[in-house]
Amino acid sequence: MFENIILILDATLRVSTPLLLAAMAGMFSERSGVVNIALEGKMLSAAFAAAATASVTGSVWLGLLAAIFVAVCMSMIHAFASITHNGDQVVSGVAINILAAGLTITLGRYWFGLGGQTPTLTDEQRFNPIHFPFADTLADVPVIGGIYSTLLSGHNLLVYGAFALVPVCWWILYRTRFGLRLRAVGENPHAVDTAGISVAWLRYRALIIAGILCGIAGAYLSTGQNAGFVPNMSAGKGFIALAALIFGKWRPVTVMLGCLLFGFLDAVAIRLQGVSLPGIGEVPVQAIEVLPYILTVLLLAGFIGRSVAPKAVGTPYVKSR
Repeated sequence: MFENIILILDATLRVSTPLLLAAMAGMFSERSGVVNIALEGKMLSAAFAAAATASVTGSVWLGLLAAIFVAVCMSMIHAFASITHNGDQVVSGVAINILAAGLTITLGRYWFGLGGQTPTLTDEQRFNPIHFPFADTLADVPVIGGIYSTLLSGHNLLVYGAFALVPVCWWILYRTRFGLRLRAVGENPHAVDTAGISVAWLRYRALIIAGILCGIAGAYLSTGQNAGFVPNMSAGKGFIALAALIFGKWRPVTVMLGCLLFGFLDAVAIRLQGVSLPGIGEVPVQAIEVLPYILTVLLLAGFIGRSVAPKAVGTPYVKSR
């Protein structure tokens, strides 16, 4: 029983990583007042860029840089439409999602001829697990061995980096001048503008940070969690991250807990496939797999608590004359 719990928690950390990175990206964006429904498209395009670059160059680090570059470019398209030209932020986000879904498959077919996929990556082209010292030696020790050797050890660099970013993001938001201004521009951009601070430049910087985080999330999907890119491999993770962001009330620590909740449900769904439960029998696979998405709908519909978004989110700022 304890071993199964450890395995579920271990899978939770792996599954939660792209959700956490995307949710942190959305947090910076929406704290500045820009709705970021394009998390899905940015992750997907970054995943393709990472796998394609790593496959061609043989370097996973070049793949990561390519993923960040592509995701930041997508963020700049979003910023140009919604900040510079005061366009509808939801419409521009949906457009990016559609663009990413179509463009990744088209380029994949043209470049690799594998139906939109990239070639399978080798171990040298991926982020491989990092094993802590004495992990194998302590594996048989009751309780502590399982926690140390299975739960804490054996994840790749991006998993550890994602959770290490949570206190960093908290410090940036609540302990720096940039974070103070970012939170202010999401609540009252007119007051920020009156103080002589550029609202547009603050929001552009927030979207650059969001692009970097989405790039890392996409690179994790194709070069960390998987060994290559497959069409639509983000599979709604951007929208689940958005739900976790709302569940966490746009605060780093609670957002992380929301991502862990979604990751836990996903991990449980994987472990329960084909398992017979007492008094219930074997639960259909489809019923188990739909659990995270049901929770997403409930959160977005506001059935589980009420979250108050930044007051200026989704509203283009027009400078007073």
